[in-house]
Amino acid sequence: MRNKDDQLGSAAKRLLTNRFGSLVALLIAVFWTVPTFGLFISSIRPERQIKTSGWWTFFADPQFTLDNYNEVLFGRASSGALSNYFMNSLVITIPSTLIPLAVAVLAAYAFSVLQWRGRDVVFITVFALQIVPLQMALIPLLRLFSGTSLLANFPFIAVWIGHSIFALPLAIFLLHNFMAEIPRDLIEAAKVDGAGHVTVFMKIMLPLLVPAIASFAIFQFLWVWNDLLVGLTFTGGNNAIQPLTARLAEMAGSRGQDWHLLTAGAFVSIIIPIGVFLALQRYFVRGLLAGSVKG
Repeated sequence: MRNKDDQLGSAAKRLLTNRFGSLVALLIAVFWTVPTFGLFISSIRPERQIKTSGWWTFFADPQFTLDNYNEVLFGRASSGALSNYFMNSLVITIPSTLIPLAVAVLAAYAFSVLQWRGRDVVFITVFALQIVPLQMALIPLLRLFSGTSLLANFPFIAVWIGHSIFALPLAIFLLHNFMAEIPRDLIEAAKVDGAGHVTVFMKIMLPLLVPAIASFAIFQFLWVWNDLLVGLTFTGGNNAIQPLTARLAEMAGSRGQDWHLLTAGAFVSIIIPIGVFLALQRYFVRGLLAGSVKG
């Protein structure tokens, strides 16, 4: 059976790495990129041209302007003013990514390295929390924070905690599985040399977990940045703390005819996720491939 699986894997690898497979991958990449490229071209065209012709006509009559970005970022509140919402999304997304990562790394170490009674039962319980629908927990969590002095003094704390607890089960599960693949001989050798759990965690586990941490960080960052439901629920319609996605949804509903503003606003919203992915891409690929090859 194993030889048959190896043969199927080799056949699949040859199919994906030959010229035909490369051509198909290239075509998929082109088709995937064309809408984003068209969005960018539309965002720098004058309003009149956007409303009268397709973005591909830009090459026949190249006219561009930055007025769309200037208006949507720093213009009137009715036409965008996305700069404040952009900062709100950063304030929401960065802690909502770092908090679950910090907790999940420690929990994964406790579940995979430490020996304690009931460890497997607790881990299965944490893993099972992934099946709880997010929508079921939104209103109960919101009631816990509503009207409290904590929310009044720290308006972003509700959305931080909301995103963090929804991400923790998956984060703990992924990091635990990655940590379980690390040879136990490394830990035993460190303990023989007198290293405690803090040293093992800081000097051995964390450096080896960088690809897995980066992989989850990308997923979590993109999820929180593009989220509308959680952010809209926990910010309570307060424009001072609403994320960028909430403002874009409002613009699409109230100013759907202003394509020059919507295209500029949409491209502003994808700049940060693209930058994060490109910055962590090499770690992301290593994290996905980790554990897939033995020896």
